[in-house]
Amino acid sequence: MSDGVEALRDASAWDAAVRHEFVGGLADGTLDAAVFRDYLERDYAFVETLASHVGHAVADAPTMAAKRRFSEFLATVVGPEDDYFERAFDALPGPALADADPDAGDVGAAFADCFAHAAATGGYAETLAVLCPVEWVYLEWASAVEDPPEPFHYRRWVEMHANAAFREFVTWLRAELERELERVSARRAARVERLFVRAVDLEVAFFDAALADS
Repeated sequence: MSDGVEALRDASAWDAAVRHEFVGGLADGTLDAAVFRDYLERDYAFVETLASHVGHAVADAPTMAAKRRFSEFLATVVGPEDDYFERAFDALPGPALADADPDAGDVGAAFADCFAHAAATGGYAETLAVLCPVEWVYLEWASAVEDPPEPFHYRRWVEMHANAAFREFVTWLRAELERELERVSARRAARVERLFVRAVDLEVAFFDAALADS
């Protein structure tokens, strides 16, 4: 059973996620454009699941300050990030966003189940247990990219997940989860760990799916 956020990370397939072949190809600019397009379609479809969970976090958060932090993040997910998808779909092979039919696939469905399970079976700690690793994984792999590659849809995807505002948000998520772990029972702490580990496993599977047909 976990005794802190760092222990949750250590219990998960963390290295497999942040050092995945997919993010390696994205970092050095060798990732095939069609593969990235397929990944973005899956991710765009997944954003609805993410937005719903962040909305649940707004409702679940114990203080107005925490509700405000989640609300601000939600505004980014459905605002500037959505604008990025529209530009990227225009630039990459395939139809424009308005004409596309993005599907998150089996892994996206599994993510939705994981988020729904966290929301239905727990409280704030469980909500954080799936949101924190999903965002933390992206911060870590993107922060390791020293020189984001062109074209813009590669570079901007890295920059969106390696900037001061996103780093501050993930640091805050980690602190929130750390505090909750200090308060919950041993039984709930074990459930939080299972959810955290599951979320990281699904991040690995999401990257695997993007490369499956390459």
